[in-house]
Amino acid sequence: MDSLLDVVNYILGLGPTVILPLTLTILGLIFGTGFGKAFKSGITVGIGMVGVNLVIGVLTNNLGAAAQAMVERFGLTLNVIDAGWPAAAAASWASPIAAIIIPVGIAVNLIMIATKLTKTLDVDIWNYWHFIAAGATAYVVTGGNIWFSILAAVIYEVLVLIFADKFQHYCEDFFGLEGVSLPTGSTIAFAIIGVPIGKLVGMIPGLNKLNADPDTIQKRFGIFGEPMMMGLILGFVIGMLAGYDIGKAVQVAVAMAAVMLLMPRMVKILMEGLIPISESARSFLQKKFPGRDLYIGLDAALSTGHPAVISTALMMSPVALLIAVLLPGNAVLPFGDLATLTFYSAFIVASRKGNIIQSVITMAIVLVFSLWMATNFALVHTEMMAAAQDVGSTIYSSIDLGGNFLNWIILKFSQLMAPFVG
Repeated sequence: MDSLLDVVNYILGLGPTVILPLTLTILGLIFGTGFGKAFKSGITVGIGMVGVNLVIGVLTNNLGAAAQAMVERFGLTLNVIDAGWPAAAAASWASPIAAIIIPVGIAVNLIMIATKLTKTLDVDIWNYWHFIAAGATAYVVTGGNIWFSILAAVIYEVLVLIFADKFQHYCEDFFGLEGVSLPTGSTIAFAIIGVPIGKLVGMIPGLNKLNADPDTIQKRFGIFGEPMMMGLILGFVIGMLAGYDIGKAVQVAVAMAAVMLLMPRMVKILMEGLIPISESARSFLQKKFPGRDLYIGLDAALSTGHPAVISTALMMSPVALLIAVLLPGNAVLPFGDLATLTFYSAFIVASRKGNIIQSVITMAIVLVFSLWMATNFALVHTEMMAAAQDVGSTIYSSIDLGGNFLNWIILKFSQLMAPFVG
């Protein structure tokens, strides 16, 4: 049994650039695509994912360093560090329940499809770590109750898949991802509270008539309104806020311009590989479930290439630090997850139809609640991380896991039930 778990953990440890091609090739064979076509599609998706990760790496390295410089420059002192999603994912995979949740999660998804509770076939196995994180949260809070931990993970998954269906129209109408849904746990969690708040923001007099989507900005400002130029300008402003000299600020500016230009192209490569598998899957599933519209669930990275999403995330970086300092009751210093605000803002931006101003205001409001939740989550988050690495005396949380609305609900539910199941 241990050797089997070791094999599973080894494969999962290879990350999405290996897991997605492998999963999609197997699915292509199941759905009758044929080995050659399925394998080519899987590898193309893997290449696209490598490209996406490379661009995200450029974003993370430059924005992360600038964020740290801003923290030091302005003397920000908050005692809970935002460790970022990579640390949260590592802590989740290190949980004793990690290997159990993968087959359970797949079974739950298939049961939900068969019983019409969801239209999403979630093939993004790597992002099952969000379900594992919910289970790991319950595991820590209840003192190691495996059955309750599995229940917590299943509850989280069921909610994510239901809301992935609900928000799928944004995938088609705004992001152009036909037949695709995005059941990434953190993206869905932020959308659940962000989309309703965004609708209220969109009703504010003045803001409701302000067109600030990338196309309108480009028409109004010409070359300086193009996504690449917007990245250049925002990157330079962030570099100056970080206290960089002109040369280094320009380096950040060019890197952000590259992100704005390259990310949509990487996503396009990924979609080229996905389309044959997606079409075969839909045909296969529609034969098995006549008259039903079914979606392929993939990583929310597919949405991060939109210029409005990237622009919103870049503008939110200094705003997030300002909110953290001024917010009463907050102890979390945003850091590790600043570079991945694209994932949290995706559906919020889509619901605002790409209006960057409305999206930033909405994200700022959502972040207030997220930081409060992350502060409340800090001790449990730190205990989870301690299972994967030495954390010393530092207290950690994250926006992705600790400031995640769904996971916070799981935390409260687990704390409520701990006296009975612990």
